[in-house]
Amino acid sequence: MNSPITLDALKVLDAIERRNSFAAAADELFRVPSAISYTVNKLEEELAITLFDRSKRKAQLTPIGKMIVEQGRLILKATDDLTHMAKQSAEGWELELRICIDSILLFKPIYALIAEFQQQYPWINIRVTEEVFGGTWDALTAGRTDLVIGATGEAYNSDFILRPLGEIDFVFAVAKNHPLVQEPQPISSSKIKQYPSIVVSDSSRHLPARSAGLLNGQPRISVPSVDKKIEAHLLGLGVGFLPIHRIEEYLKAGELVALNVKKTESRKSELSMAWHKDNQGKALAWFVKRIQNMKLF
Repeated sequence: MNSPITLDALKVLDAIERRNSFAAAADELFRVPSAISYTVNKLEEELAITLFDRSKRKAQLTPIGKMIVEQGRLILKATDDLTHMAKQSAEGWELELRICIDSILLFKPIYALIAEFQQQYPWINIRVTEEVFGGTWDALTAGRTDLVIGATGEAYNSDFILRPLGEIDFVFAVAKNHPLVQEPQPISSSKIKQYPSIVVSDSSRHLPARSAGLLNGQPRISVPSVDKKIEAHLLGLGVGFLPIHRIEEYLKAGELVALNVKKTESRKSELSMAWHKDNQGKALAWFVKRIQNMKLF
């Protein structure tokens, strides 16, 4: 069933309401007044309703007419937006960009970048997700995201482009009232194993899960994100390594205490951003270019 409410009819009603007269609407739409009247009369006839109250000097919209104009403007805007998006898509701009951020990073710098992007390209949707360890690569290889920020390790295959972001330093940290604070330093592995290790669970769904900073025989408490790991450390629930850039305020305030430990493994992590090499989207390129010049940690 074809509706008599066409886009052209909505444009006519919109112009009449804004310009407050049929004649002014005709001038705006480059039509003769009789064509405007014909469109309105035809619409009223086909809908069997009255759109304008003609009993007064100037035709005024009836309540039903006002409702049609208000809802019609939403349709007109949606049509304009769709036209714009179609043209932008044809020029290489995505309708949506999906960004996956590793839990180890602060989201605030990326949010600031998104705000800048939206000022220029408000019609493009941004979808932000959070993953842990191999979960970032899992999201990229499975096609759930377009850009990974904070990927660790090498690319899983030659389908992806990798750009280094820098190296994160870690420190072994415990709550200010944790028993290990009273132990002589450097603290041995045997002492550390007496307390649970707070670990962030790898969020990978298909790729092999990863872990770091665990000692054989040490109990563990698994949490879903670095934020939750920090909370657990602050509560004294366990021990482990934390990224320095995420806990500087707690170290300065004395809420967390950094301890020297006997260790041989490196506690640094090289982070990168990654994306599929066949993705030529302009929104992706915009973010890649700016992130390369940002300090994220």
